[in-house]
Amino acid sequence: MKPKFFRKVLKNGMTILFEKRNLPVVSVAFAVRNGGINESSEEKGISHFIEHMLYKGTIKRSARQIGEEIEKNGGELNGFTSEVLTAYWCKIPSKHFNVALDVLSDIIKNSKFEEKELKKERKVIFEEIKMRKDSPQIYVYDRIKEFLYDKPFGPSLIGTYETMNSIDRGKIFEKFKKVYQPNNLILCVVGDADFGKIVEFAEKNFGREKGNVPKFKIKLKSEKKIEVRKGIDQANLVFAYSSPLKEDNKCHAAEVLNCLMAEGLSSRLFAEIREKRNLAYAVKGGSEIAKDYSYSLIYVGTMKEKINEVKNLILKEFEKVAEGLEIKELNQVKEQLVGNYQISLEESMTQMVNLLVAEINGNAEEFYDFEKNIRAVKLKDVKELARKATKKYSFFALVPE
Repeated sequence: MKPKFFRKVLKNGMTILFEKRNLPVVSVAFAVRNGGINESSEEKGISHFIEHMLYKGTIKRSARQIGEEIEKNGGELNGFTSEVLTAYWCKIPSKHFNVALDVLSDIIKNSKFEEKELKKERKVIFEEIKMRKDSPQIYVYDRIKEFLYDKPFGPSLIGTYETMNSIDRGKIFEKFKKVYQPNNLILCVVGDADFGKIVEFAEKNFGREKGNVPKFKIKLKSEKKIEVRKGIDQANLVFAYSSPLKEDNKCHAAEVLNCLMAEGLSSRLFAEIREKRNLAYAVKGGSEIAKDYSYSLIYVGTMKEKINEVKNLILKEFEKVAEGLEIKELNQVKEQLVGNYQISLEESMTQMVNLLVAEINGNAEEFYDFEKNIRAVKLKDVKELARKATKKYSFFALVPE
């Protein structure tokens, strides 16, 4: 049964998304249609920096008070920055829903960006950069995009030491005022709440200011590199390839192919690399499919001397799919994806993110067409995408010295 879903675009351009649930919990987020994809090379990391700063104090609340008002009422508070959006969210008992709206709208509208807090938070981000570099698995995930796309999109949205040092309060505040306006905002709520009251709150508390979000050209490339590092014991590698954009119906074939190849214990590459040959512990897949860019990847942690063997096994398995995938196996994978989708609906926080991403890529209501779209995937489209993956791909490995 389709959930009770409501969507409304206000006169000021702000989008309201709401999925009604009866459990006494609500997940709520204010998101802005801006992320790493909207940054130049010189300002790479500024969206993520702004996300950090919005929790550091407003005209009405200190950083401590922001956290306390949510947490002392039993809630969780956090945020995230992606390539396509930046979101500020909390999950809280529904009886305290008004507290969530008040606190989150306050940080969206009234953050102070104090100089002393900015200097302190820059140091925190430096530690985050170090953490991501020190974790081989995270590092190869971050780096593979550089081998798929040219600048400014390719580098990690967290930024670099150079860009973080060059981004001062003036640049942050200017970016914030340009982007964080009602026409760029999405308010998404999943849980026990009233849609009419959500709309009323948004209309009362947000004006009609207009903002704009910059766009930069995204250019594909295909590169391969092996990097050597001291102090690690395992080789970490990522094989990645471009897939159809969200607006292309064949994008769902990319989801099916990713699941077939590397999602779960029954996937082809898990069976081939780990179970049959014992070459790895972790064999994982992933896809990021958006309206402006789209790619899928395979991650494997293996022995240094086995990286070429693993890479060749990946290529060979894609070739097998391109030549011999049959409808029975395709239907099994479709059933797996549909089942995973249905299970994901259980958690309101996960569903909130799902709806936000779907809205950024078109219209949130299209998210509920997932099962129909997966069922409609054609065998020839999956085979064709597998064949293309063997012809043009990017590859990055981090290996012990």
